Amino acid sequence: MVLARALDERCLSLQRQGRIGFYVPLEGQEAAQVGCALALDPKDWIFPAYRELGVALARGVTLPELLDQFIGNSGDRLKGRQMPNHYGYRAQNFVVASSPLGTQIPQAVGAALAARRRGDPIVTVAFFGDGSTSTNDFHAGLNFAGVFRSPTIFFCQNNQWAISMPRSRQTMSATLAEKADAYGFRGVVVDGTDLGQVYRTVTEARTRALAGDGPTLIEAQVYRFGPHSTSDDPKRYRSDPEVAEWRRRDPLLRTKEHLMTAGDWTEAKDTALWTEVRGRIAEAWKAAEATSPLPPTSFLDDVFSTPTPQLENQRRELDDLLARKVIHE
Repeated sequence: MVLARALDERCLSLQRQGRIGFYVPLEGQEAAQVGCALALDPKDWIFPAYRELGVALARGVTLPELLDQFIGNSGDRLKGRQMPNHYGYRAQNFVVASSPLGTQIPQAVGAALAARRRGDPIVTVAFFGDGSTSTNDFHAGLNFAGVFRSPTIFFCQNNQWAISMPRSRQTMSATLAEKADAYGFRGVVVDGTDLGQVYRTVTEARTRALAGDGPTLIEAQVYRFGPHSTSDDPKRYRSDPEVAEWRRRDPLLRTKEHLMTAGDWTEAKDTALWTEVRGRIAEAWKAAEATSPLPPTSFLDDVFSTPTPQLENQRRELDDLLARKVIHE
């Protein structure tokens, strides 16, 4: 959680400096993401939205892998073809994120049903926000999951705002979790700032899914302290008292207080951890920024498994233009 918070703060600052082009903060949602990720098996498949930095880190995605993607340099596994923050990593069963809301929900259901047919004892987890519960894919995905009892966990991080749309304007349902009732499976509301509560709820949902008891919709009540993205100004639609009220439930502070009360943590350990984590991030960023950019011809790669004559001609033309410095790398 500390690593996610520290990296989040650094990336927001880097975007404001013009050193990365775009960023989607997660501050305030660390306990929900880390608690969920730790309750899963490494073989389970993650279908993220675009704010799941804490999930990626908990699954073992490294700082260099993430920072290379944020820049889009030659170390980026996606070769700069996705927006920053829209990453994916096959080794961690972490599907590439998409910008459109809710598209990952039916995909997670289909993957879960395919796994069950193959006899793979895994679950899939679809992460999304409260805004996605108003999309067609949310309803289609949950309906299909209910009918076919797919081993899927629908993890909704209700951070109270779909960009500038408040949760109160989304739906008249008392909770988002109760929407699962219409599709014939279980819906649960959890305090998303409580790491232990999230972990226990996801563990139970996973056990039920593998036992053939169907999917679960989990509504984790959280709050995003910062903007929806670096293109957003939350002060235009949120009040300072509202933010201050939620900051009193900061998941990092709650977890720290819990550990200190139990005698498992001290202020000295906390300070040392923050120092160590920020140092690791600084070193990883230094390396990422020094990594060479992608070659201009990279956009011609991977179009077809065997390049067509047209692609080969285009590559030769581009190489010639670069050699004659008609265009520059």
